[in-house]
Amino acid sequence: MKQITITEYYQNDHLRLDKLFDLYSTLKHSDSLKAKSSFQEFKIGLQRHIVWEENILFPVFEKKTNIVTGGPIQVMKQEHRQIKQYLESIHEKVKNNDFNTDSLEKEILSVLSQHNLKEENILYPYIDKLTNKDEKNEIFIAMDELPKEAYEHCCSGNH
Repeated sequence: MKQITITEYYQNDHLRLDKLFDLYSTLKHSDSLKAKSSFQEFKIGLQRHIVWEENILFPVFEKKTNIVTGGPIQVMKQEHRQIKQYLESIHEKVKNNDFNTDSLEKEILSVLSQHNLKEENILYPYIDKLTNKDEKNEIFIAMDELPKEAYEHCCSGNH
C-alpha cells in the first residue's frame, strides 16, 4: 500500500475544511442549526490543523533546514494569527445567532486561500522531500495522538 504524503494528507484536510465553511456560508440564512454545526466543525477542524502544523510540522521543517528565525515558518505563523482572529470574530457572531458574517468570511477566505496555496505548493512538498517514510509515520502518529484539549478551544478559549 502506498503511503500518503504530507502534501496529500493536508490538501485533503484543506478540502474537507473548505466544504464545511462553504456549507456554513450556504446554510446560514436558511438553516441556522445546520449552519452552526458546520461552522463549529470547521472551527475545531481548522484549529486542529493549525496546531498540527505549529506543533508537529513546523518543528520538523525547522530542524531539517536549520531555518528557525525569519523564513517561511514565521510567515505561516503570522498568517495563522490572522486566521484565528477572523475565526474568533465569526465564532462570536455565530454563537449569538448573528449570521451577518459576509465581510468576515471574505477576509478569512482571502488569507486562507493564499496561505493554503503556499503550503500546498511549497511547504508540504518540501517537508515530503525532507522526510523519509519513518519520519512521515512519526508525524502522522503525533497528529493522531494530539489531545483534543490542544485544539477544541482556541484564541479566546471559547467553544
